[in-house]
Amino acid sequence: MSYDPYTYPWAPSPPPEPPAARRVPDRPPLGHHRDLRVLRTAYRWQRRVATLTALGYFTLFLILSAFAPGFMTSTVTDGLPAGLLLALLQLPVTWLAIGLYEHTARRRVDPLAERIRKEAALDAKREGTAR
Repeated sequence: MSYDPYTYPWAPSPPPEPPAARRVPDRPPLGHHRDLRVLRTAYRWQRRVATLTALGYFTLFLILSAFAPGFMTSTVTDGLPAGLLLALLQLPVTWLAIGLYEHTARRRVDPLAERIRKEAALDAKREGTAR
């Protein structure tokens, strides 16, 4: 006999179904892992530092060119204006930004990514043997 709550509201409710037996993972799933948040933060920091280094210098150069023409035309040495010197320094500043990007990748981001890859491979292997 099936239970219909609309027909007999005074009838007792059916007993709850027993919970299904399922395996509780030792660690949270990889998508919610704390290391992924740390890795995203490290990537974000890495991109910001490199981008702001290169674009910040270039923006400074453009602002000086527009609003400080006297400074940009002043000579640093015989025949070398400050504007040309600052323009020539753009290349080393870009190299510095690339170097900062690679340095932070090697020190912070790559080790985290490698550890997450290894954990994901172990999780996949465990899931394969659990089935």
